[in-house]
Amino acid sequence: MLVAEWKRRSWMRKLQYALQNIQLLQRSQIIIAIKMKLTRKLVLARAKASDLDSVKKLNCWGCNLTDISIFTEVPNIEVLTLSANQISSLEPIAQCRSLTELYLRRNSIQSLGELRHLQGLSQLRVLWLAENPCCGPDPSKYRLTVLRTLPRLHKLDNQVVTEEELAQALEEGEEISLAPPAGSVSANGLSEAETDSDGLMYSMEETNKIREQLGMKPLPRDKFPSFSSPRDSRPALGRRGHVLEAVLLLLKELNSEELQEVQKAAESRERALHRHSCQAERKDLLQQ
Repeated sequence: MLVAEWKRRSWMRKLQYALQNIQLLQRSQIIIAIKMKLTRKLVLARAKASDLDSVKKLNCWGCNLTDISIFTEVPNIEVLTLSANQISSLEPIAQCRSLTELYLRRNSIQSLGELRHLQGLSQLRVLWLAENPCCGPDPSKYRLTVLRTLPRLHKLDNQVVTEEELAQALEEGEEISLAPPAGSVSANGLSEAETDSDGLMYSMEETNKIREQLGMKPLPRDKFPSFSSPRDSRPALGRRGHVLEAVLLLLKELNSEELQEVQKAAESRERALHRHSCQAERKDLLQQ
């Protein structure tokens, strides 16, 4: 009888312990299902700061965050760790102009198009984006696309970016364009503004896109003298022509350090084109 009673009590204790574990698991699943918003109070507590303007570094690893809109109010942050969360949009981070390092591993970023929100961060040098849905099945294609979109990066996913890799990215990486401006769409698929002055709008968009990547303010319409004449009085420019005009306009406003960066990028691009041309020539010779 004593042995049987001891076994019964032992079994009851085990059952009670198992039920407690089940309850804890259910509670944790409920917590995980709740969308977590990063608040001002949490930012200040983690950064040990008195106000949002003084926050320079912040680590929110594994906080199950989904809403990071607070970063529109944290302009001076330099190092930001948001890995292991549920973040899907990078739009709020576009306001963090002083950001140099951004860690986003293991989140819910579905599209590399989100990187367009980072193009205006001229100080960004380190990005960790691995283990997101946007990385896709082809790591090489993913890496080249990221580097073409953010050519200032020195390190991507904990791997140093080489000049050769950057040159290849500028040539082979997929282009991520900015979202099209709002406006009505005509029957041919173009907005009314595009059908009236497509060359002007395209050049303005290209110029201001590059200016945004450099952390500069966009130029107004009256700063484009080459488009001041009527549309039919100037030669039609293709996409490359508009890009060239945009770059030439920008060169007038860059300082010495920024011009050196442009020169390095141009030299890397020229070497890549030269290698491509040599490879094509060798291929033609072998086929003859």
